[in-house]
Amino acid sequence: MKQNGEIRNIIYIHENADKKYVLSYGIEFFEFAKNLPFKLNNLLLLNHQYDHGSFNMHTLLEFVESEKIQKLAHDDIYGYGDFCWIDFEEEAGVDELEGQEIAELLYLGHTKQHLQPPFYSKLNNQFAYLAHDDGWFNKTYYRNLNDFYSMLGSTVSYKLSHLKGQKLFFGLKKGKNYPFISKEVLYSFKDKMKEGMVISIEKSIQSRGKLEIPIWVMGDYLNMDAMYEDYEAVMKTPADGFLVFDRKTNEWSALVK
Repeated sequence: MKQNGEIRNIIYIHENADKKYVLSYGIEFFEFAKNLPFKLNNLLLLNHQYDHGSFNMHTLLEFVESEKIQKLAHDDIYGYGDFCWIDFEEEAGVDELEGQEIAELLYLGHTKQHLQPPFYSKLNNQFAYLAHDDGWFNKTYYRNLNDFYSMLGSTVSYKLSHLKGQKLFFGLKKGKNYPFISKEVLYSFKDKMKEGMVISIEKSIQSRGKLEIPIWVMGDYLNMDAMYEDYEAVMKTPADGFLVFDRKTNEWSALVK
């Protein structure tokens, strides 16, 4: 499991397309924010331990302005325990929230379950981010699930470029930057994501011509300790697919079994 400050090198994903959320292990807030296809808006903090937020008098909740998110991303978010937020465009929209809507947000931050789909026209939010031990258990709602696929494709490439102890092959430099994986390539694994799957960056197979990241179908987990235990068994079996990087063309493709 993860040591303090270490980047997790497996990603577990279970997508619920109907309810527009993704359960995940292995993607932390700093990676999520860094690898989105656009800059995050302001964050209304629903459950957190961050000490440098601003205060909204109407909701009695703290918030982080967009330009200060990088400072938040460098905090020890994993150490907070729970870390839950919803983004918003303007504080004026937060000030228009009715009591029922504030109650829904408090319930969302407390239970990580929604009473109503957590997308509010007053906030024009794109996400609701609900984490426990950030990167260990994350439940993230996406107004547009394409944003998830864009973020995932960039995050896998980022992790691969920062793989600890990455072996050097045929004169390749450690810390090579890989191009992001397109949404279209990741769509090939949509059905497997609905079942629950692991992308194992740590088990990448490298050769002169290509790099292959194995994928295993895992099933549905809420307990990520149990998921990781089962992953340690399943990784000894043949993979259910690969993300394949062709060194000659500098492109990614999907191999689905």
